[in-house]
Amino acid sequence: MFSMGLTLTTQDFKILAQRPFDICVGAIAQYLIMPFLAFGISKALNLPDGIALGLILVGCCPGGVSSNIMSYLCGGDVAFSVGMTTVSTLLSPFMTPLLVSLLASGTHVSIKALPMFVSIIETVIFPVAVGIFTQLPAWKRKKAFAEAQKVMPGIAVLGLAFVVGGVVSSQGSKFFTSGVVIFAAVLLHNGLGYLLGYGAGKLVGMNTAKKRTISIEVGMQNAGLATNLATTTAQFASTPESAIICAVSCTWHSISGTLLAGAFALKDKMAAKKGRRSR
Repeated sequence: MFSMGLTLTTQDFKILAQRPFDICVGAIAQYLIMPFLAFGISKALNLPDGIALGLILVGCCPGGVSSNIMSYLCGGDVAFSVGMTTVSTLLSPFMTPLLVSLLASGTHVSIKALPMFVSIIETVIFPVAVGIFTQLPAWKRKKAFAEAQKVMPGIAVLGLAFVVGGVVSSQGSKFFTSGVVIFAAVLLHNGLGYLLGYGAGKLVGMNTAKKRTISIEVGMQNAGLATNLATTTAQFASTPESAIICAVSCTWHSISGTLLAGAFALKDKMAAKKGRRSR
């Protein structure tokens, strides 16, 4: 999250003001499709409470930062992607606890919104704000800051790997008792998220670049945040399985996002080759 703050500029916030319709559609799609899709899948597959709670938590988190890279790779609208990620992240302290407490009411786990709100402020808003603050002109003139800015994305990836690795090492034995169910739930949630996100863009008449972007933004959740919340928030202590499905989602979203971006890019390459041959 600190790394994300370092990459945000005043230009990114100007985009939010210049494209309110696109950003509004993206935010609505983000916080409608994935949370309720997670709830529906947990009911359809009759998931155990811990696994269902973890899937709902993933669905209620904001879009992942890596989705911006995927949008770039597939010829999407990168500015739109950054705008969606920024807005969904800024809304997350309110939307994530509210939706989790609402949708998790169907499980036997009691979830209160306030502790999650505090946790997200600590783990999302504060580090993002610090990252933005360090970009003030007085700081940007320092060579050390420029060097730190270059390595922060790599540090963020390593940090996320440690979080996921820690969850798997401490709770991995539980994975073998319900691994197939977890994978099925994650694949369905992620895949349908891409499909419905693309459909939302098509419904409002977005162009191809925007449709690809909203598809990736909706389907790729910040499952790293979900993993962190599942392992550090006291309310999830009674359901360690929730952290397992969050960690699996974290890994799979990165893999599937890369594959989808590659498929979009390959489609463009084949279309360009076909166009050259027709000429």
